Amino acid sequence: MTFDPTTLKYDANGLIPAIAQDHVTNEVLMMAWMNAEAIAKTLATGQVTYWSRSRQAFWVKGETSGHVQALVDLRVDCDRDCLLLIVEQTGPACHTNRRSCFFTAVRDKVEVELMRPIG
Repeated sequence: MTFDPTTLKYDANGLIPAIAQDHVTNEVLMMAWMNAEAIAKTLATGQVTYWSRSRQAFWVKGETSGHVQALVDLRVDCDRDCLLLIVEQTGPACHTNRRSCFFTAVRDKVEVELMRPIG
């Protein structure tokens, strides 16, 4: 069966959440939004392209920072309303210069910083 991005379930704004995961470590790196065209661009180029809600524009990961995400595998969840992007991450994934956007844990009702910004 040929994949068609329009068969996915998008929110009222035409967006679907996309979780990026490292292809070697399985570490969850970040979550961002995609629309059908961003998915098509990602599949065509192999470089992950998101939709920026704040800029209302496509956002090719690493376009300005050099911290690119090369697509290894794209997976669709059982409800077809969320994507898992298995990626090869170059440099930090988070705009705070950390490896992952998920660098804060809540332990015993206290926020704990799990990683510092990279050099």
